[in-house]
Amino acid sequence: MRRGGPAQHFPGRAREVFDVSGAGDTVIACFTLARASGATFLEAAQLANAAAGVVVGKIGVATCSPAELAEMLR
Repeated sequence: MRRGGPAQHFPGRAREVFDVSGAGDTVIACFTLARASGATFLEAAQLANAAAGVVVGKIGVATCSPAELAEMLR
């Protein structure tokens, strides 16, 4: 994504939503980790979106393991 370029849109990945508590924290943490690891802004956003899809499918404030993230991305 380039400044002044078209916006990028991609659908949410949650299969079922049980609780959105902590989803924003998950997005921020995953996005930041991905960027710090060399991902582009678009790649980081896609990873963060997938991680949020994992945690909203759980009850209460939850975490997303690397295995769960990999499964969500399949």
